[in-house]
Amino acid sequence: MHNPGTTTPERFPAQDRFADGAQFIGGRLTKGTSGRTHAVVDPATGEEVYRYELAGPDDVDAAVAAARAAFPGWAAATPGERSDALHRFAAVLADRAEDFARAESLQCGKPLKLTREFDVPGTIDNAAFFAGAARHLQGQSAGEYSGDHTSYVRREPIGVVGSIAPWNYPLQMAAWKILPAIAAGNTIVLKPAELTPLTSLMFAQAATDAGIPDGVINIVSGTGKEAGEHLVGHPDVVMTSFTGSTAVGRRVAEIATATVKRIHLELGGKAPFVVFDDADLDAAVNGAVAGALINTGQDCTAATRAYVQRPLYEAFVEKTAALMESVRLGDPFAPGTDLGPLISHAQRDRVAGFVERARSYARVVSGGEAPGGDLEKGAYFRPTLVADAAQDSEIVQSEIFGPVLVVLPFDSDDDGIGLANDTPYGLAASAWSRDVYRANRATREIRAGCVWINDHIPIISEMPHGGYKASGFGKDMSAYSFEEYTQIKHVMFDNTAVAMKDWHRTVFGDRL
Repeated sequence: MHNPGTTTPERFPAQDRFADGAQFIGGRLTKGTSGRTHAVVDPATGEEVYRYELAGPDDVDAAVAAARAAFPGWAAATPGERSDALHRFAAVLADRAEDFARAESLQCGKPLKLTREFDVPGTIDNAAFFAGAARHLQGQSAGEYSGDHTSYVRREPIGVVGSIAPWNYPLQMAAWKILPAIAAGNTIVLKPAELTPLTSLMFAQAATDAGIPDGVINIVSGTGKEAGEHLVGHPDVVMTSFTGSTAVGRRVAEIATATVKRIHLELGGKAPFVVFDDADLDAAVNGAVAGALINTGQDCTAATRAYVQRPLYEAFVEKTAALMESVRLGDPFAPGTDLGPLISHAQRDRVAGFVERARSYARVVSGGEAPGGDLEKGAYFRPTLVADAAQDSEIVQSEIFGPVLVVLPFDSDDDGIGLANDTPYGLAASAWSRDVYRANRATREIRAGCVWINDHIPIISEMPHGGYKASGFGKDMSAYSFEEYTQIKHVMFDNTAVAMKDWHRTVFGDRL
Protein backbone atom coordinates (compact mmCIF):
# COMPACT_ATOMS: atom_id res chain seq x y z
CA MET A 1 0.00 0.00 0.00
CA HIS A 2 1.28 3.48 -0.78
CA ASN A 3 0.23 6.86 0.58
CA PRO A 4 2.56 9.76 -0.28
CA GLY A 5 0.77 12.15 2.07
CA THR A 6 1.43 15.86 1.98
CA THR A 7 4.98 17.08 1.56
CA THR A 8 6.17 19.25 4.43
CA PRO A 9 8.01 22.26 2.95
CA GLU A 10 10.12 22.94 6.06
CA ARG A 11 12.55 20.05 5.89
CA PHE A 12 16.00 21.25 7.02
CA PRO A 13 18.16 24.07 5.58
CA ALA A 14 21.38 22.08 5.37
CA GLN A 15 23.17 24.26 2.82
CA ASP A 16 22.64 27.38 4.93
CA ARG A 17 23.36 25.72 8.26
CA PHE A 18 26.71 24.29 7.16
CA ALA A 19 27.88 26.97 4.76
CA ASP A 20 31.21 27.10 6.64
CA GLY A 21 31.97 23.46 5.87
CA ALA A 22 31.40 19.92 7.06
CA GLN A 23 34.50 19.49 9.22
CA PHE A 24 34.31 20.32 12.93
CA ILE A 25 37.83 20.71 14.26
CA GLY A 26 38.90 22.43 17.46
CA GLY A 27 35.44 23.85 18.10
CA ARG A 28 34.59 25.31 14.70
CA LEU A 29 33.27 24.36 11.27
CA THR A 30 35.80 24.37 8.43
CA LYS A 31 35.94 23.19 4.84
CA GLY A 32 37.70 19.98 3.85
CA THR A 33 41.00 20.13 1.97
CA SER A 34 40.88 16.96 -0.15
CA GLY A 35 40.04 18.95 -3.28
CA ARG A 36 36.90 16.88 -3.86
CA THR A 37 33.26 17.45 -2.96
CA HIS A 38 30.41 15.17 -1.98
CA ALA A 39 26.64 15.61 -2.03
CA VAL A 40 24.15 14.76 0.69
CA VAL A 41 21.09 13.53 -1.20
CA ASP A 42 17.53 13.31 0.10
CA PRO A 43 16.79 9.62 -0.62
CA ALA A 44 13.05 10.31 -0.73
CA THR A 45 13.40 12.58 -3.76
CA GLY A 46 16.86 11.97 -5.20
CA GLU A 47 17.58 15.69 -4.83
CA GLU A 48 20.87 17.13 -3.61
CA VAL A 49 20.38 19.02 -0.33
CA TYR A 50 23.97 19.81 0.65
CA ARG A 51 27.33 19.74 -1.10
CA TYR A 52 30.54 19.94 0.90
CA GLU A 53 34.29 19.64 0.62
CA LEU A 54 35.49 16.23 1.73
CA ALA A 55 38.13 15.77 4.41
CA GLY A 56 41.57 14.65 3.37
CA PRO A 57 44.55 13.42 5.40
CA ASP A 58 45.50 16.98 6.40
CA ASP A 59 42.08 17.49 7.98
CA VAL A 60 42.41 14.23 9.88
CA ASP A 61 45.84 15.31 11.12
CA ALA A 62 44.41 18.65 12.27
CA ALA A 63 41.50 16.97 14.07
CA VAL A 64 43.78 14.48 15.82
CA ALA A 65 46.11 17.33 16.84
CA ALA A 66 43.15 19.24 18.29
CA ALA A 67 42.01 16.17 20.20
CA ARG A 68 45.53 15.50 21.46
CA ALA A 69 45.90 19.09 22.67
CA ALA A 70 42.56 18.93 24.50
CA PHE A 71 43.22 15.57 26.14
CA PRO A 72 45.34 16.58 29.18
CA GLY A 73 42.83 19.16 30.40
CA TRP A 74 39.75 17.03 29.78
CA ALA A 75 41.33 13.92 31.31
CA ALA A 76 42.26 15.95 34.41
CA ALA A 77 38.69 17.18 34.90
CA THR A 78 36.98 15.57 37.86
CA PRO A 79 34.20 13.05 37.24
CA GLY A 80 31.80 15.64 38.62
CA GLU A 81 32.99 18.29 36.17
CA ARG A 82 32.63 15.95 33.21
CA SER A 83 29.23 14.88 34.50
CA ASP A 84 28.05 18.48 34.78
CA ALA A 85 29.18 19.18 31.20
CA LEU A 86 27.32 16.14 29.90
CA HIS A 87 24.16 17.15 31.76
CA ARG A 88 24.35 20.54 30.03
CA PHE A 89 24.94 18.73 26.75
CA ALA A 90 21.79 16.62 27.22
CA ALA A 91 19.81 19.80 27.89
CA VAL A 92 21.07 21.47 24.70
CA LEU A 93 20.19 18.34 22.70
CA ALA A 94 16.69 18.38 24.16
CA ASP A 95 16.25 22.06 23.25
CA ARG A 96 17.21 21.29 19.64
CA ALA A 97 15.30 18.02 19.32
CA GLU A 98 13.11 19.08 16.40
CA ASP A 99 16.10 20.36 14.40
CA PHE A 100 17.88 17.05 14.94
CA ALA A 101 14.79 15.07 13.93
CA ARG A 102 14.35 17.00 10.68
CA ALA A 103 18.03 16.84 9.73
CA GLU A 104 18.11 13.09 10.35
CA SER A 105 14.96 12.53 8.31
CA LEU A 106 16.31 14.65 5.47
CA GLN A 107 19.66 12.90 5.10
CA CYS A 108 18.46 9.35 5.82
CA GLY A 109 14.88 9.24 4.53
CA LYS A 110 13.60 8.13 7.93
CA PRO A 111 9.95 8.91 8.71
CA LEU A 112 9.81 11.95 10.95
CA LYS A 113 7.86 9.97 13.52
CA LEU A 114 10.83 7.58 13.80
CA THR A 115 13.40 10.33 14.30
CA ARG A 116 11.14 12.20 16.73
CA GLU A 117 10.19 9.14 18.77
CA PHE A 118 13.29 6.93 18.55
CA ASP A 119 16.53 8.40 17.19
CA VAL A 120 16.46 11.78 18.94
CA PRO A 121 14.96 10.79 22.32
CA GLY A 122 17.33 7.83 22.46
CA THR A 123 20.30 10.10 21.88
CA ILE A 124 19.20 12.56 24.56
CA ASP A 125 18.73 9.67 26.97
CA ASN A 126 22.23 8.36 26.15
CA ALA A 127 23.68 11.77 27.00
CA ALA A 128 21.79 11.88 30.29
CA PHE A 129 22.88 8.31 31.13
CA PHE A 130 26.57 9.00 30.52
CA ALA A 131 26.33 12.22 32.50
CA GLY A 132 25.51 10.02 35.49
CA ALA A 133 27.87 7.21 34.55
CA ALA A 134 30.82 9.63 34.43
CA ARG A 135 30.70 9.71 38.25
CA HIS A 136 31.03 5.93 38.53
CA LEU A 137 34.32 5.16 36.82
CA GLN A 138 35.52 3.07 39.71
CA GLY A 139 38.17 0.41 39.98
CA GLN A 140 38.34 -2.49 42.42
CA SER A 141 38.31 -1.63 46.11
CA ALA A 142 41.61 -1.54 47.91
CA GLY A 143 42.82 -4.68 49.61
CA GLU A 144 45.90 -6.47 50.96
CA TYR A 145 45.99 -9.35 48.53
CA SER A 146 49.65 -10.26 49.07
CA GLY A 147 49.64 -9.57 52.81
CA ASP A 148 52.53 -7.10 52.61
CA HIS A 149 50.98 -4.72 50.10
CA THR A 150 47.83 -2.73 49.50
CA SER A 151 46.53 -2.94 45.93
CA TYR A 152 43.89 -1.00 44.10
CA VAL A 153 42.84 -0.51 40.49
CA ARG A 154 42.70 2.81 38.68
CA ARG A 155 40.53 3.24 35.60
CA GLU A 156 42.13 5.89 33.39
CA PRO A 157 41.27 7.46 30.02
CA ILE A 158 43.35 6.11 27.18
CA GLY A 159 43.84 9.18 24.98
CA VAL A 160 42.65 10.13 21.51
CA VAL A 161 39.96 7.85 20.08
CA GLY A 162 39.35 7.60 16.33
CA SER A 163 35.86 6.32 15.55
CA ILE A 164 33.93 5.56 12.38
CA ALA A 165 30.12 5.55 12.31
CA PRO A 166 27.67 4.22 9.69
CA TRP A 167 24.86 5.87 7.74
CA ASN A 168 21.87 3.95 9.09
CA TYR A 169 21.65 5.71 12.48
CA PRO A 170 24.04 8.68 12.11
CA LEU A 171 22.90 10.57 15.20
CA GLN A 172 22.64 7.61 17.52
CA MET A 173 25.91 6.11 16.32
CA ALA A 174 27.67 9.44 16.89
CA ALA A 175 26.31 9.41 20.44
CA TRP A 176 27.26 5.78 21.03
CA LYS A 177 30.84 6.49 19.95
CA ILE A 178 31.33 9.92 21.49
CA LEU A 179 29.52 9.80 24.84
CA PRO A 180 31.28 6.92 26.63
CA ALA A 181 34.63 8.05 25.25
CA ILE A 182 34.38 11.59 26.61
CA ALA A 183 32.59 10.56 29.81
CA ALA A 184 35.69 8.47 30.57
CA GLY A 185 37.96 11.47 29.95
CA ASN A 186 39.11 10.76 26.40
CA THR A 187 38.97 13.04 23.40
CA ILE A 188 37.69 11.87 20.03
CA VAL A 189 37.74 12.28 16.28
CA LEU A 190 34.64 10.82 14.64
CA LYS A 191 34.28 10.11 10.94
CA PRO A 192 30.60 9.82 10.04
CA ALA A 193 29.53 8.22 6.77
CA GLU A 194 30.03 10.71 3.95
CA LEU A 195 26.36 10.19 2.98
CA THR A 196 25.07 11.44 6.35
CA PRO A 197 27.33 13.94 8.16
CA LEU A 198 24.70 16.51 9.16
CA THR A 199 23.59 15.35 12.61
CA SER A 200 27.11 14.39 13.68
CA LEU A 201 28.15 17.98 12.99
CA MET A 202 25.13 19.29 14.90
CA PHE A 203 25.98 16.95 17.78
CA ALA A 204 29.52 18.37 18.03
CA GLN A 205 28.22 21.93 17.83
CA ALA A 206 25.75 21.23 20.63
CA ALA A 207 28.56 19.88 22.79
CA THR A 208 30.59 23.05 22.27
CA ASP A 209 27.55 25.21 23.06
CA ALA A 210 27.11 23.19 26.27
CA GLY A 211 30.62 24.16 27.38
CA ILE A 212 32.55 21.00 26.49
CA PRO A 213 36.04 22.31 25.63
CA ASP A 214 37.19 22.80 22.05
CA GLY A 215 38.99 19.78 20.67
CA VAL A 216 37.28 17.22 22.90
CA ILE A 217 34.92 16.30 20.04
CA ASN A 218 36.01 16.61 16.40
CA ILE A 219 34.26 15.53 13.20
CA VAL A 220 35.92 14.76 9.87
CA SER A 221 33.53 14.16 6.97
CA GLY A 222 35.30 12.18 4.29
CA THR A 223 35.49 8.85 2.55
CA GLY A 224 36.47 5.66 4.29
CA LYS A 225 39.34 4.99 1.94
CA GLU A 226 40.96 8.39 2.44
CA ALA A 227 39.86 9.94 5.74
CA GLY A 228 38.79 6.73 7.50
CA GLU A 229 41.92 4.69 6.86
CA HIS A 230 44.17 7.64 7.70
CA LEU A 231 42.32 8.09 11.00
CA VAL A 232 42.55 4.42 11.94
CA GLY A 233 46.24 4.27 11.12
CA HIS A 234 47.18 7.59 12.74
CA PRO A 235 50.03 7.15 15.24
CA ASP A 236 48.42 9.51 17.78
CA VAL A 237 45.12 7.62 17.81
CA VAL A 238 45.23 4.98 20.53
CA MET A 239 41.88 3.29 19.92
CA THR A 240 39.49 2.69 17.04
CA SER A 241 35.77 2.05 17.39
CA PHE A 242 34.01 1.04 14.18
CA THR A 243 30.40 0.22 13.37
CA GLY A 244 29.64 -1.11 9.90
CA SER A 245 29.85 -4.18 7.74
CA THR A 246 31.90 -7.22 8.65
CA ALA A 247 33.94 -6.88 5.45
CA VAL A 248 34.99 -3.30 6.21
CA GLY A 249 35.51 -4.25 9.86
CA ARG A 250 38.18 -6.71 8.78
CA ARG A 251 39.99 -3.92 6.95
CA VAL A 252 39.75 -1.63 9.98
CA ALA A 253 41.17 -4.39 12.19
CA GLU A 254 44.04 -4.96 9.76
CA ILE A 255 45.07 -1.29 9.82
CA ALA A 256 44.57 -0.86 13.56
CA THR A 257 46.48 -4.04 14.41
CA ALA A 258 49.50 -2.81 12.49
CA THR A 259 49.83 0.06 14.99
CA VAL A 260 48.79 -2.02 18.03
CA LYS A 261 45.61 -0.06 18.70
CA ARG A 262 42.73 -1.11 20.86
CA ILE A 263 39.80 -2.09 18.61
CA HIS A 264 36.07 -2.13 19.19
CA LEU A 265 34.00 -3.57 16.33
CA GLU A 266 30.21 -3.65 16.00
CA LEU A 267 29.62 -5.37 12.67
CA GLY A 268 26.90 -7.02 10.63
CA GLY A 269 23.93 -9.04 11.78
CA LYS A 270 21.33 -11.49 10.52
CA ALA A 271 18.99 -11.67 13.49
CA PRO A 272 16.84 -14.79 13.91
CA PHE A 273 13.23 -14.50 15.08
CA VAL A 274 12.26 -17.89 16.57
CA VAL A 275 8.53 -18.55 17.01
CA PHE A 276 7.67 -21.64 19.05
CA ASP A 277 4.29 -23.32 18.62
CA ASP A 278 2.90 -21.99 21.93
CA ALA A 279 3.63 -18.35 21.04
CA ASP A 280 0.99 -15.64 20.83
CA LEU A 281 0.68 -15.63 17.03
CA ASP A 282 -0.65 -12.09 16.67
CA ALA A 283 2.08 -10.71 18.93
CA ALA A 284 4.72 -12.55 16.91
CA VAL A 285 3.33 -11.28 13.60
CA ASN A 286 3.25 -7.69 14.84
CA GLY A 287 6.75 -8.05 16.26
CA ALA A 288 8.09 -9.58 13.06
CA VAL A 289 6.76 -6.83 10.79
CA ALA A 290 7.88 -4.02 13.10
CA GLY A 291 11.22 -5.69 13.81
CA ALA A 292 11.91 -6.34 10.13
CA LEU A 293 10.85 -2.96 8.78
CA ILE A 294 12.14 -0.45 11.35
CA ASN A 295 14.40 2.05 9.58
CA THR A 296 13.36 0.34 6.31
CA GLY A 297 15.22 -2.76 7.51
CA GLN A 298 18.54 -0.90 7.62
CA ASP A 299 19.31 -2.06 11.13
CA CYS A 300 21.92 -4.66 12.05
CA THR A 301 19.56 -6.03 14.72
CA ALA A 302 16.46 -6.10 12.47
CA ALA A 303 14.46 -9.32 12.34
CA THR A 304 15.63 -10.95 9.11
CA ARG A 305 15.15 -14.71 9.55
CA ALA A 306 11.85 -15.87 11.04
CA TYR A 307 11.89 -19.53 12.08
CA VAL A 308 8.34 -20.64 12.85
CA GLN A 309 7.44 -23.99 14.33
CA ARG A 310 5.42 -25.93 11.78
CA PRO A 311 1.95 -25.82 13.46
CA LEU A 312 2.00 -21.98 13.19
CA TYR A 313 3.96 -21.63 9.96
CA GLU A 314 1.23 -21.16 7.34
CA ALA A 315 -0.83 -18.83 9.53
CA PHE A 316 2.28 -16.78 10.32
CA VAL A 317 3.13 -16.39 6.63
CA GLU A 318 -0.42 -15.38 5.73
CA LYS A 319 -0.83 -12.86 8.56
CA THR A 320 2.63 -11.37 8.14
CA ALA A 321 2.13 -10.84 4.41
CA ALA A 322 -1.22 -9.13 5.04
CA LEU A 323 0.23 -6.83 7.69
CA MET A 324 3.19 -5.92 5.47
CA GLU A 325 0.77 -4.95 2.69
CA SER A 326 -0.85 -2.42 5.03
CA VAL A 327 2.40 -0.52 5.70
CA ARG A 328 2.29 2.94 4.09
CA LEU A 329 5.27 4.12 2.06
CA GLY A 330 5.58 7.85 1.55
CA ASP A 331 7.26 11.17 2.15
CA PRO A 332 9.26 10.91 5.40
CA PHE A 333 7.94 14.31 6.48
CA ALA A 334 4.27 13.38 5.99
CA PRO A 335 2.45 12.35 9.19
CA GLY A 336 0.82 9.30 7.59
CA THR A 337 4.07 7.68 6.41
CA ASP A 338 5.11 4.40 8.03
CA LEU A 339 8.14 3.53 5.89
CA GLY A 340 10.63 5.76 4.12
CA PRO A 341 13.13 5.01 1.37
CA LEU A 342 16.41 3.19 1.62
CA ILE A 343 19.50 5.36 2.05
CA SER A 344 20.27 5.51 -1.68
CA HIS A 345 19.29 4.15 -5.06
CA ALA A 346 22.41 1.99 -4.98
CA GLN A 347 21.25 0.37 -1.74
CA ARG A 348 17.74 -0.03 -3.16
CA ASP A 349 19.17 -1.83 -6.20
CA ARG A 350 21.31 -4.04 -3.96
CA VAL A 351 18.26 -5.11 -1.96
CA ALA A 352 16.26 -5.69 -5.14
CA GLY A 353 19.07 -7.91 -6.44
CA PHE A 354 18.82 -10.24 -3.44
CA VAL A 355 15.06 -10.59 -3.95
CA GLU A 356 15.30 -11.12 -7.70
CA ARG A 357 17.89 -13.85 -7.29
CA ALA A 358 15.74 -15.49 -4.62
CA ARG A 359 12.84 -15.90 -7.07
CA SER A 360 14.72 -18.80 -8.63
CA TYR A 361 14.76 -20.83 -5.40
CA ALA A 362 12.15 -19.36 -3.04
CA ARG A 363 8.66 -17.84 -3.01
CA VAL A 364 8.22 -14.07 -2.82
CA VAL A 365 4.95 -13.86 -0.92
CA SER A 366 4.53 -10.08 -0.90
CA GLY A 367 6.37 -6.98 -2.04
CA GLY A 368 9.61 -7.56 -3.86
CA GLU A 369 9.63 -4.45 -6.01
CA ALA A 370 10.12 -0.70 -6.06
CA PRO A 371 6.90 1.35 -6.16
CA GLY A 372 6.08 3.64 -9.05
CA GLY A 373 3.99 6.77 -9.18
CA ASP A 374 4.83 9.59 -6.78
CA LEU A 375 7.59 7.55 -5.13
CA GLU A 376 9.42 6.53 -8.29
CA LYS A 377 12.18 9.15 -7.89
CA GLY A 378 13.02 8.02 -4.36
CA ALA A 379 14.97 4.95 -3.21
CA TYR A 380 11.84 3.11 -2.07
CA PHE A 381 11.31 -0.66 -1.93
CA ARG A 382 8.13 -2.41 -0.86
CA PRO A 383 8.10 -4.49 2.35
CA THR A 384 8.97 -8.00 1.24
CA LEU A 385 8.22 -11.44 2.64
CA VAL A 386 10.08 -14.46 1.25
CA ALA A 387 9.19 -18.07 2.12
CA ASP A 388 10.42 -21.58 1.29
CA ALA A 389 14.11 -20.68 0.95
CA ALA A 390 16.77 -23.22 1.90
CA GLN A 391 18.79 -22.57 5.06
CA ASP A 392 22.03 -22.38 3.07
CA SER A 393 20.66 -19.95 0.46
CA GLU A 394 22.03 -16.46 -0.03
CA ILE A 395 18.90 -14.70 1.20
CA VAL A 396 19.05 -16.60 4.51
CA GLN A 397 22.78 -16.36 5.10
CA SER A 398 23.74 -12.87 3.85
CA GLU A 399 22.98 -9.48 5.37
CA ILE A 400 20.54 -7.68 3.04
CA PHE A 401 19.98 -4.44 4.99
CA GLY A 402 16.56 -3.72 3.60
CA PRO A 403 12.83 -4.35 4.26
CA VAL A 404 13.03 -8.09 3.62
CA LEU A 405 11.98 -10.90 5.97
CA VAL A 406 12.61 -14.56 5.18
CA VAL A 407 10.39 -17.21 6.84
CA LEU A 408 11.36 -20.87 7.30
CA PRO A 409 9.60 -23.68 9.21
CA PHE A 410 11.12 -25.90 11.88
CA ASP A 411 9.96 -28.98 13.76
CA SER A 412 11.64 -29.57 17.11
CA ASP A 413 12.97 -26.99 19.57
CA ASP A 414 16.46 -28.32 18.89
CA ASP A 415 15.98 -27.58 15.20
CA GLY A 416 14.75 -24.04 15.83
CA ILE A 417 17.69 -23.09 18.03
CA GLY A 418 20.15 -24.82 15.72
CA LEU A 419 18.85 -22.91 12.70
CA ALA A 420 18.96 -19.64 14.64
CA ASN A 421 22.68 -20.18 15.29
CA ASP A 422 23.44 -21.29 11.73
CA THR A 423 24.93 -18.09 10.25
CA PRO A 424 28.29 -16.40 10.80
CA TYR A 425 26.58 -13.58 12.72
CA GLY A 426 25.57 -13.21 16.35
CA LEU A 427 24.43 -9.69 17.11
CA ALA A 428 20.78 -10.04 18.16
CA ALA A 429 17.91 -12.53 18.22
CA SER A 430 14.45 -13.03 19.64
CA ALA A 431 12.38 -15.99 20.80
CA TRP A 432 8.60 -16.11 21.13
CA SER A 433 6.96 -18.47 23.62
CA ARG A 434 4.59 -18.49 26.59
CA ASP A 435 6.71 -21.21 28.23
CA VAL A 436 9.33 -19.78 30.60
CA TYR A 437 11.53 -22.88 30.29
CA ARG A 438 11.54 -22.74 26.51
CA ALA A 439 12.29 -19.02 26.62
CA ASN A 440 15.09 -19.49 29.15
CA ARG A 441 16.65 -22.19 27.01
CA ALA A 442 16.61 -19.86 24.02
CA THR A 443 18.39 -17.12 25.99
CA ARG A 444 21.09 -19.60 27.03
CA GLU A 445 21.66 -21.35 23.72
CA ILE A 446 21.21 -18.70 21.03
CA ARG A 447 24.64 -17.24 20.36
CA ALA A 448 23.95 -13.52 20.17
CA GLY A 449 24.84 -10.42 22.12
CA CYS A 450 21.19 -9.61 22.79
CA VAL A 451 18.25 -12.02 23.01
CA TRP A 452 14.75 -10.59 23.37
CA ILE A 453 11.84 -12.67 24.61
CA ASN A 454 8.43 -11.86 23.07
CA ASP A 455 9.74 -8.63 21.59
CA HIS A 456 12.36 -7.54 19.07
CA ILE A 457 14.36 -4.28 18.70
CA PRO A 458 14.02 -2.24 21.96
CA ILE A 459 17.31 -0.95 23.37
CA ILE A 460 18.01 1.03 26.52
CA SER A 461 20.96 3.14 27.60
CA GLU A 462 21.60 1.10 30.74
CA MET A 463 22.16 -2.18 28.87
CA PRO A 464 25.06 -3.12 26.55
CA HIS A 465 24.89 -3.60 22.79
CA GLY A 466 27.41 -5.75 20.93
CA GLY A 467 27.82 -9.09 19.23
CA TYR A 468 29.28 -12.55 19.02
CA LYS A 469 31.12 -14.23 16.14
CA ALA A 470 31.34 -12.21 12.89
CA SER A 471 29.20 -9.49 14.46
CA GLY A 472 32.28 -8.20 16.26
CA PHE A 473 33.28 -7.63 19.88
CA GLY A 474 33.05 -4.97 22.55
CA LYS A 475 30.03 -3.06 23.82
CA ASP A 476 28.27 0.20 23.08
CA MET A 477 26.05 1.91 25.66
CA SER A 478 25.81 1.02 29.36
CA ALA A 479 28.60 1.09 31.93
CA TYR A 480 30.12 -1.90 30.10
CA SER A 481 31.18 0.47 27.31
CA PHE A 482 33.77 1.95 29.67
CA GLU A 483 35.71 -1.30 29.25
CA GLU A 484 36.41 -0.11 25.71
CA TYR A 485 37.40 3.45 26.63
CA THR A 486 39.48 3.09 29.80
CA GLN A 487 42.86 1.70 30.71
CA ILE A 488 43.07 -0.50 33.81
CA LYS A 489 46.07 0.22 36.02
CA HIS A 490 47.12 -1.81 39.06
CA VAL A 491 48.68 0.28 41.83
CA MET A 492 50.56 -1.56 44.64
CA PHE A 493 51.87 -0.03 47.89
CA ASP A 494 54.43 -1.70 50.15
CA ASN A 495 53.19 -1.78 53.74
CA THR A 496 56.27 -3.19 55.49
CA ALA A 497 58.84 -0.36 55.28
CA VAL A 498 61.49 -3.12 55.11
CA ALA A 499 64.46 -2.33 52.84
CA MET A 500 65.36 -5.94 52.03
CA LYS A 501 62.28 -7.94 51.18
CA ASP A 502 62.04 -11.66 51.75
CA TRP A 503 61.57 -12.30 48.03
CA HIS A 504 64.92 -10.57 47.30
CA ARG A 505 66.57 -13.94 48.13
CA THR A 506 65.81 -14.94 44.54
CA VAL A 507 68.41 -12.39 43.47
CA PHE A 508 70.78 -11.95 46.44
CA GLY A 509 70.66 -15.48 47.80
CA ASP A 510 72.50 -16.09 51.11
CA ARG A 511 73.83 -12.51 51.22
CA LEU A 512 70.57 -11.42 52.88
